Amino acid sequence: MYKNIHTLLKSDNASLFADSLLNSYSQIFFSTYKPFAVLIMLVTFIDFYTGLTGLLAVMVTSVGGFLLNLDKNNIAKGLYGFNGLLVGLGLGIYYSFSWYLIFIVVMAAILTLFISVSMQGIIGKYNIPYLSIPFLLGIWIFTIATKHFDALGISERGIYTMNELYVIGGHSLVKVYEYFNAAEIPPFLKVYFISLSAILFQYNVLAGLILSIGLLLFSRIAFSLSLIGFFIAYTFYRSINADITLIEYSYIGFNYILTAIAIGGFFLIPSPRSYVSVGILVPLVAILSISLSSVLLVFNLPIYSLPFNVMVLMFLYVLKYRMSYSSKLAEVYYQYNSPEANLYTYVNNQQRYQFLNYTPVKLPFMGTWKVSQGHDGEYTHQKKYRHAWDFVITDNEDKQFKNEGNFLEDYYCYNKPVIACDKGVVEEVVDYIDDNVVGEVNLEHNWGNTVVIKHNDSVYSKVSHLKKDSITVKKGDSVGFGQVVGKCGNSGRSPYPHIHFQLQPFPYIGSETLDHPISNFLIYNNGSISFNNYTVPKQGELISNIETNELIKQAFHFVPGQQIKFNVEGNKVLELVWNVKLTPANETYLECTLSKSKAYFVSTDNLFYFTHFDGKKESLLHHFYLGAFKIQKSFYTHHQVNDDIPLHQYFPKKYLWFLDFISPFIRLAKSRFSLNYISVDDVFSPSRIELQSTTMNTFIGKKINDNQYIIQINQHGLESFNIKKTNKHISLKRILNNEVSLAAYP
Repeated sequence: MYKNIHTLLKSDNASLFADSLLNSYSQIFFSTYKPFAVLIMLVTFIDFYTGLTGLLAVMVTSVGGFLLNLDKNNIAKGLYGFNGLLVGLGLGIYYSFSWYLIFIVVMAAILTLFISVSMQGIIGKYNIPYLSIPFLLGIWIFTIATKHFDALGISERGIYTMNELYVIGGHSLVKVYEYFNAAEIPPFLKVYFISLSAILFQYNVLAGLILSIGLLLFSRIAFSLSLIGFFIAYTFYRSINADITLIEYSYIGFNYILTAIAIGGFFLIPSPRSYVSVGILVPLVAILSISLSSVLLVFNLPIYSLPFNVMVLMFLYVLKYRMSYSSKLAEVYYQYNSPEANLYTYVNNQQRYQFLNYTPVKLPFMGTWKVSQGHDGEYTHQKKYRHAWDFVITDNEDKQFKNEGNFLEDYYCYNKPVIACDKGVVEEVVDYIDDNVVGEVNLEHNWGNTVVIKHNDSVYSKVSHLKKDSITVKKGDSVGFGQVVGKCGNSGRSPYPHIHFQLQPFPYIGSETLDHPISNFLIYNNGSISFNNYTVPKQGELISNIETNELIKQAFHFVPGQQIKFNVEGNKVLELVWNVKLTPANETYLECTLSKSKAYFVSTDNLFYFTHFDGKKESLLHHFYLGAFKIQKSFYTHHQVNDDIPLHQYFPKKYLWFLDFISPFIRLAKSRFSLNYISVDDVFSPSRIELQSTTMNTFIGKKINDNQYIIQINQHGLESFNIKKTNKHISLKRILNNEVSLAAYP
C-alpha cells in the first residue's frame, strides 16, 4: 500500500491522477475533452456543497483505483470515476453537509468503485460498456440505507438557492440565475435545459445552458443528437397525450439525451442509420421510463438513468448477434471519445483497410513477367477454374522466346525460380512429371509438377507446370515470402513454358479457384509505372513484385526503446527527442518528450504508415505524422503514393465546425496526402534518397490550404525532415550521437 502511495506521488502518475479527476466529469457525456470537463465541474459547484461532495467522491475513486493497482488507462480516462461522481452529487444534493455526510460519500465512492470493476468483468466480457449501472446500484443502496441514519439531515439548500448563489457570486450571479429561469423561452428548450442540468442534479436553466455550450464545444454531432433525442421524446409524449409533467417533474429527460448521444454518435459510427436507430429507441426509452417509474415507486426510489442504461445496453448486445457486419450501422472498434474522431477515422479506414480480410499474397516470381492468360481466359481458365493466371517472360518485341522457340531453353521464363507468394506451410508437392516437348501437352497429369501452400485456413496458393526435380520444398515445410520453391517448367497440360498460379479455398491439387486479389504489385506501361494495391492483374499486363529499398526500410525502421533525436533549425527549438514506445496492446508509437504528443504507426516489410495521432496539432511530431503519413519502402522514380488523412487531424477548424453537423450524412471535404519519389543518387547502390510529400485540404473540390514536406535519407537512415509552409520553413536534422540537451518546445 505504501509503495502504491509513493508511486502515485511520482510526476507521471500525478499527471494521470489529474487527468482522472477531469475526465471523470467529462465522461458523463462520453468525453475526455478537458475544457468541457472544467465547465461540468463549475456547474456542479452552483450548489457549492454538492460540487464538493462530487469532487470528494471522484478523488476517493481515483485514489482507490491507483492504490488497488487497477488499469491506469481506465483510471486516467475517468471510466471508474464518473460513476463515483454521480453518486457523490446525488448524496450531496439530498443531505445537509456535515462530517457524517463526508464519511457516507467516501463509503459510497468506494462501493461504487467496487461495483464498476465488477461490472467491467461481468458486462465487459461481452465487449459492451457498463455505463452508469454502478451509479444506479450505489445511489439506490445508500438511498435505502441512509433513511435509517438519523444523523444525516435532509438538505434545505434548494429552498434557499438564492442565498447559496449570493455566497458564491454575489448579486451578479443571483441576477444571472433569475434572468435565465424567468426568461421566456419555448417550453421545449426550457425542459431540455433543465433535463440536461438534471444529469448533474442541478435542475435549472442556467446550468443546462452552460452544459449545452460545453457539449457544443466538445462535439457538434453530440450536441445535435442531444436536441434530436429530446425533441423526439417530447413529441412522443404529446402525441400519446401522456402527462408531459412526468418529464418536467423529475427531469428524467436526460435519459433521451444520453441515449441519442450514445447510439447516434458514440458507440456507433454516426450515420443515417444510427440516427434512425435513435428515432426508434427514444420512444422505447420513454415507454420504459413510464413503466419503470411505476415499479420503482413501490420502493420509493427515483428512476434516474435506468431507462437509458437498459435500452442502450440491450441494443448494443443485440448488435453482437448480427450474422454479418454492416458498414451502414457500424460499431466503433477503437474509441476516440469523440463522435467526430470516430466518424472521420472510420471513413478513412474504410478505404485504407478495406482489404484487411484478404491474405496479403504477392506474385510467385522475381523480376518482370507478363500475364499471358488472366481470369476467364480464352483457353483454360473457365468455370470453377476461372480465377487463375498464367505468367511468362517476354522481350522488348513481346516475344516469349529467342531463336525459333523450338526448345524449352529458348523460352525466357524456363528454369527461372518460382517463389512462395506469402508465408505458409507446404501442403502438397508433385515433382516427378517430365517436361513436355514444346507444342505437346500431358493430359494425364493435367497440373504437372505442383506446389500447394497453406497460408491460412481459407486461402491456399498453387503453382503448377514446374520443372521436374526442381522443387526445393517438401510437404510440411514452413516457407516465407520470396523463398524459392521450384523452377518454371513445361510439365502437365502446358504446350510451352509458363507458370500457372491460382489461389484456392482447399488444399488439394485440382481445387476450384478463389477470387482473391494480389496485395501489391507494379504495372509497367510505356515507360510509366503504376502501383496497385489489392487488385487483380489482367491479361497482357507487364507486372512485378515491389522491391524493398534498404535505405528507406532502414530510415523507417523504428523499434521500441529507440530514441530519435533532431536539431531543429528555423524555430526557437534547438533540439528534439522522440521515443519509440509500445502500448500493452502492442501498438507502436512515437512520443515527443516535451509536447507529450503521440503518433501511432504500423511498419511492415513494404509499408510504413501512421494510424492516428494524439496530442498537440502545432507540434513538430504532428507535422511528421502528416508528412510521412504513408511510405512505400521502395524507390521508383516519379512513383506516387496517395492516401486520405482523417479530417479531424488536419482540416481547418473554422470549416470543420460546419462539416461536423452534416458529415454523418454527406461529406464535402477531403484531406489528401501524396508522396513523390524525387531522386536517388545511384539506382544500384544508393546512398542518398529524397522524397517529397504534400498534404492538401479541399472543400467541395476547392483547395483550402496545403503543406509540403521533404524527407532526406542517407546510409545512416533518416537524415532530415523539412517543413515548408507559407512564409515558414523548419528543418529537422537527425542527430546520430547519444548526447542531447533538451530545449524549450513550442
